[in-house]
Amino acid sequence: MDHWQASANPPVPSLTVQSPSTVEQPDQAPPVPSRSFARARQDLTQGWRNRQLWAHLGWQDIKQQYRRSVIGPLWITISMAVTATALGILYSGLMGQPLERQLPYVAVGFIVWNFIGGCVNEGANVFIANEGLIKHLPAPISVHVYRLVWRQTLLFLHNLVVYVAVLLIFPPWNYGGHISFSMLLAVPALLLLMVNGLAVSTFVGIVSTRFRDIPPITGSVVQMLFFMTPVAWIYDSQLLHNSPRVKYAELNPFLHYVEMIRQPMLGQPIVWRHWYVVLVATVVLTGLAAIFLRNYRARVSYWV
Repeated sequence: MDHWQASANPPVPSLTVQSPSTVEQPDQAPPVPSRSFARARQDLTQGWRNRQLWAHLGWQDIKQQYRRSVIGPLWITISMAVTATALGILYSGLMGQPLERQLPYVAVGFIVWNFIGGCVNEGANVFIANEGLIKHLPAPISVHVYRLVWRQTLLFLHNLVVYVAVLLIFPPWNYGGHISFSMLLAVPALLLLMVNGLAVSTFVGIVSTRFRDIPPITGSVVQMLFFMTPVAWIYDSQLLHNSPRVKYAELNPFLHYVEMIRQPMLGQPIVWRHWYVVLVATVVLTGLAAIFLRNYRARVSYWV
């Protein structure tokens, strides 16, 4: 009996209470400050991981724009073709250039400029236009920038139909070009444009969210730069070749962005000076965007 009682009531082990100073704490990583480049990089990384989200939203933006339309997004191509043809014929007469040279030059330049101007103009409203999503969707703010650049890339690809049609009607050898592997340089040139689009949209978007006067100013500046940039006029043409003002066209950074991708697309000789300028500008814009993303990323949700 005593044996069964002893087995039914096992001895309770004694508990030793340790003071907080004697308890071994697991190693924990120090918290990352909210205003740090690590947080900015984390925002960009998480935004890229959500590419299914912003890719779907970017495509839906285009579909909603042409909702209940018979031909849908093909209106993008039609409007581009009409505009490029009209400007090509107009500037061909004004500049005294043959149409087979002027029209491809204008068409490609206008396609590239639409991408650049879209990133700048829509970048100024990228966070303001997505106020509801920013306040109610727990997602990195870079998602909205990725969505914007992806939408502009889709528009660029739509407009390539006009480029192919112009290339078939006016082959490159009609205006001093030729079809070669150097035309493939248009791909890395487009990637550089996309990186610059991400940087400038982030920078201008954050500033415009804080100061609402920036979007209309940005629209006016982009419109003015369109006429100052050789998008529709050929700055090395016979008419302007002897003009001393043509030398100042090289000071316009948008000229280098346009020529960097237009030269390979038209099969013309590559001028590496444009690539060097764009690479330097890419480093500057990326650094500027990283600084603003580091300092003001957390304030965007309060400013919208």
